Amino acid sequence: MTDLNSILIEPILSEKATALREENKYVFRVAPCATKTQIKEAVGKLFNVKVVNCTTLNVDGKVKRLRGKPGRTASYKKAIVKLAAGETIKVFEGV
Repeated sequence: MTDLNSILIEPILSEKATALREENKYVFRVAPCATKTQIKEAVGKLFNVKVVNCTTLNVDGKVKRLRGKPGRTASYKKAIVKLAAGETIKVFEGV
């Protein structure tokens, strides 16, 4: 996976992710096959910041029902990226 734009799918803008920004951590939905080093490199190059740490986790889809039939929402991979002190990502500032 060499394309940096295909590694980061979208930022996650939840209440918990917003609270993590105070600790200089940003949350992204990433490609399922992306590694921690690829995620660090992608965030660093796309946003021109220095990444200190990257934590990844696989989120299982929730069991839901639609018209009485059981189903499941999609599973995805999430990355929590910690930036160096004083660094910020400007995309999140207006949110």
